[in-house]
Amino acid sequence: MGKLDGRVIVITGAARGQGEQEARLFAAEGARVVLGDVLAEEGEALAAELGEERARFVRLDVAVEEDWTALVAAATAAFGKIDGLVNNAGILRFNALVDTPPAEFRQVLDVNQTGCFLGIRAVAPEIAAAGGGTIVNTASCAGLTGMPYVGAYAATKHAVVGLTRVAALELAGRGIRVNAVCPGAVDTPMTRPAGPAPAENPADPAQQAQQAQEARAVEELYRKLVPLGRMGRPEEVARLALFLTSEDSSYITGQPFVIDGGWLAGVSPF
Repeated sequence: MGKLDGRVIVITGAARGQGEQEARLFAAEGARVVLGDVLAEEGEALAAELGEERARFVRLDVAVEEDWTALVAAATAAFGKIDGLVNNAGILRFNALVDTPPAEFRQVLDVNQTGCFLGIRAVAPEIAAAGGGTIVNTASCAGLTGMPYVGAYAATKHAVVGLTRVAALELAGRGIRVNAVCPGAVDTPMTRPAGPAPAENPADPAQQAQQAQEARAVEELYRKLVPLGRMGRPEEVARLALFLTSEDSSYITGQPFVIDGGWLAGVSPF
């Protein structure tokens, strides 16, 4: 038997990266998963791979309330209930605070912070109606400390940690546990802004060599910054999300869980 047998879990940002790995792992552990993302092609392909009995894809812009309403309707129509939510969708922008355009700041806030709030607001009543369950919010190490050049991102992730604690207090009486994962550097498309851009001509040896050099530079940076000497892997974060979604964490709520290879344990490298 799987750790999530019989449960229905909504996962946002599920088309790739951490969300994709969470979807794969949760399905393997017996859950039926509802995949929400703006990346329709990738999300539909993943749902098809997991199979109709196990997965559904719903196009979801987490910052749009109507999209959440449609997702809840689709999830309950397909599987009859919702037992859990993983608020995984997020975006990252690099900029000095004084150079950050207000529109960019609001964009990050809409996805990372407002999206998390709307998800809890839309899905928590369904989880309560199903008899209780779990919510896992994706925060960040940047939600627990300061990091230069990610001001908008850090502000939203601090907010997600605070929102997690408030939701845990308010929803405990309805049988809902709420926790947050706080990843450090994880090797996903979002966290490699300094890495290789897609080649204009994939067959061009010069472009391939440049991309390989840039990728090595990113790996070397994190080898120096992180005590464990590497970036995290999405599947490692997925296993933490599984722990917080399963009965293995039955007496845990309102907590941020750091998964960063030891990055925050030492003196800041900045």
